[in-house]
Amino acid sequence: MDQNTIRNVAIIAHVDHGKTTLVDQMFKQSGMFRANEQVAERFMDSIDLERERGITIASKNASFRYKGYWINIIDTPGHADFGGQVERVLRMADGALLLVDAQEGPMPQTYFVLKKSLALALPIIVVINKIDKPAARPEWAVDQVFDLFVKLNAPDHILDFPVLFASAKNGTTLLEAGGEELSMEPLFDNIISRIPSPAGDPDAPLQMLVSSIEYSPYLGRLGVGKITAGKLNINKEIAVARRDGTLVPARISKVYRFEGNKKTPTDIAGVGEIVAVAGMDDVTLGVTFTDPDQPMPLPPMEIDPCTISIHLRPNESPFAGTEGTYATSRRLTERLRREALSDAALRVEELEGSRGFRVSGRGELHLSILIEKMRREGYEFEITRPQVIMKEENARTLEPFEELTVDVDKGTMGTVIEKLGVRKGQMLEMNQENGMVRLIYKIPTRGLLGFRSEFLTDTRGMGVMNYRFLEYGPFAGDIRTRTKGVIVAKEACTTVAYALFNLQERGRLFYGPGVRIYQGQIIGEHCRPQDLVVNPAKGKKLTNVRASGSDENVILTPPTQMSLEECIAYINEDELVEITPKAIRLRKQTAKHLQ
Repeated sequence: MDQNTIRNVAIIAHVDHGKTTLVDQMFKQSGMFRANEQVAERFMDSIDLERERGITIASKNASFRYKGYWINIIDTPGHADFGGQVERVLRMADGALLLVDAQEGPMPQTYFVLKKSLALALPIIVVINKIDKPAARPEWAVDQVFDLFVKLNAPDHILDFPVLFASAKNGTTLLEAGGEELSMEPLFDNIISRIPSPAGDPDAPLQMLVSSIEYSPYLGRLGVGKITAGKLNINKEIAVARRDGTLVPARISKVYRFEGNKKTPTDIAGVGEIVAVAGMDDVTLGVTFTDPDQPMPLPPMEIDPCTISIHLRPNESPFAGTEGTYATSRRLTERLRREALSDAALRVEELEGSRGFRVSGRGELHLSILIEKMRREGYEFEITRPQVIMKEENARTLEPFEELTVDVDKGTMGTVIEKLGVRKGQMLEMNQENGMVRLIYKIPTRGLLGFRSEFLTDTRGMGVMNYRFLEYGPFAGDIRTRTKGVIVAKEACTTVAYALFNLQERGRLFYGPGVRIYQGQIIGEHCRPQDLVVNPAKGKKLTNVRASGSDENVILTPPTQMSLEECIAYINEDELVEITPKAIRLRKQTAKHLQ
């Protein structure tokens, strides 16, 4: 393939700014699919969790042809928690599309990925999306993008970025706000004219940095990356340059190109092509495929540090082994190590003297996505409350801080400011426009644990919050986020409506009647600071004396349902979250308080 006809484009966008919808339209209008072919919506979102949550979790590659050009689309995760993938996949790109919501403007996650792109000196095409929204303000969004580029110290040649306006939902682009609606062709033409073809000498020794790992049940592990020099042939002898500087001989068994969102085998691939390579079972992220006679390793990528960790161990509750397929320590070890090999931002350490692991990641969402994936795959385990990762420097304890951006209406602003104050947040900026207020805070990572659910409740689901890693700073002091105790089951039983009816006035309950529970399981939240031990199976005493009046009706308030993220953030130091494919339960670590 002629490298001058290749364009490698990363797409940068905040969560819910229309990235996946835009990619759908680009592929449909490029002629990649037949007229009668059934194409799933959001076809780039291959993971169920991505479709459900509307976010990109794992970076993916796809490509299409247009006017003789081969355009590779590199889908980048928009959330800072998956930044470990962002840094890697941007190394494969030669330019980027920056997608911005016409109403919201650039957001913290946009800032995060754009900063990484500018560090690599990638040319940018700005697309102001969702201009069909009633509250769209495209000119304001362009000004905000320009201010963001200036804030990030973008060089002059990148500041002269082209701007297109689009409605990805309708599949149209405009050359100027309020102008004539066109197809996606102006976007394609800008990609071809503004984004350079990949550089590299096709006659030089082979160089290819492995930027992501994929799995095949038939071929094992596949190393995915861009060829930056030389050629790649099947059955070719190569050297794998590891991060520690050692060289390991290997043979390539298969080479795949990305066509559409599928992989197509090829015998040879050249400079600028993004390919998946099979033949090395132990290939890891950041290694370089190079020539064994003239090894030229590429510098490995730097990854931002982990900021949060949990202790994950096999399930030890009375229900252990009854609801999951994989419940042993060996199975958990295999699964976690497999995940760590494909996710550069995840760190897994086996704990000495105890059955379990310390799993560290970039944030609450990062770890909860891993936990949910394992739960759906049939794994059964329990986890502790998340802990932020502290650093010691010059005899001082430092903790991670985030830059938090919240958009709320004026009516709920006071409550949000009060809650953030309790969580040690420092207000940096406050801007008001059209009845909405944008607050920008510097806040400890600890202060964000469990804040999202509270925030959505306080803002009646209308608030928007986003954050990004800022820096390590001096320890901000204790943060008490849960002020109430819990209601704990005294013994194993099946819950009874009469007992729950009498417990309702003591707090809110997590279960209804007819549910099997065990000793030490948390069944509700107490209305007071201390824990309350109860018997939820206590029935009404029957006598042979007839009552003079009618029995009181048992009317139960529906139990509170908590998501996985809410459960993880809710527990205290002496509590655990039990996770199985069928249920998520909270329990005390020991039963000492029940004696």
